[in-house]
Amino acid sequence: MTQQFKMAESPFKADNTASNMCGVTLMNSQIGVVVAEVMGTKENVRVTPLPSMIRVDATNRMDFVYDEISEALGEEPGFFDAAQFEESMSTHYGRMIHEDDRTIMFANPEDAAEYIDFDLQAR
Repeated sequence: MTQQFKMAESPFKADNTASNMCGVTLMNSQIGVVVAEVMGTKENVRVTPLPSMIRVDATNRMDFVYDEISEALGEEPGFFDAAQFEESMSTHYGRMIHEDDRTIMFANPEDAAEYIDFDLQAR
């Protein structure tokens, strides 16, 4: 008689449904902490401080407005920019768009279509 075994369902199985989330990992540095504090004031953003990094996650979209961050750092407008943002950030998920005055994170690429000149209509 052959015995049949059934495998337990893995808690790590793939799930390709949209999460509607986007986010970044910031260095736990003086600038990273201030960026996280500014973003923590936004209603759809969750900040998770960890020992060596800071997670900043959002539902649908979040805007890192450079002058808001410059002001919180005690600097003149224009101090914080895309280069400073890239230096403070180590990873991200979602579609990232750099504008002159902000970096925008989108959970869904379709929401970024107008910024990246992407046509949503099938041809």
